[in-house]
Amino acid sequence: MSYTLPAKTVKIYTRTGDTGDTSLVGGTRVRKSDPRVDAYGDIDELNAWLGLARASSSDRELDDELARVQRDLFALGAQLADPADKIAGRIAKAALGDDDVARLERLIDRGEAELPPLKRFILAGGSPAGAALHVARTVCRRAERRMVSLQPPVDAALLRYVNRLSDLLFVFARVVNHRAGSVETEW
Repeated sequence: MSYTLPAKTVKIYTRTGDTGDTSLVGGTRVRKSDPRVDAYGDIDELNAWLGLARASSSDRELDDELARVQRDLFALGAQLADPADKIAGRIAKAALGDDDVARLERLIDRGEAELPPLKRFILAGGSPAGAALHVARTVCRRAERRMVSLQPPVDAALLRYVNRLSDLLFVFARVVNHRAGSVETEW
């Protein structure tokens, strides 16, 4: 099943949020300060940081994997905006599950295989792409902290996905820095 945007022109502004409210999937209105909006806002910020990392790197393999993660994050954001759990059942690309978690684990294992083992903590930084990935990792952890506090609780697979994603972003930061010849600064 494929989903495409309607052919008609849609204005970017709606004026419906001018008083500090927004709509969740299904039409429920909530304050923009609602914890659920904070959580999917963090996912949106994470997605933007991944876009910066992609723009800062010429590594094609990394770019392809990060693009896939960005698509995953759209699915995750859609599920966070849907406390009644209606969207994932209707739109296949909005579903994330344990197969996606396993895919991230395989990427982590593959990345770690090309890296020297860690002996100490390292400082975030390195190449522009590596530094952006380190920032993305911290935003991912913030999103995870927000997600665990949501009521009703989010699907446990989504928490596993975000937890694993922060590990992957750490490994990807190391990989991109390693491939760029950037020396890791130990703490």
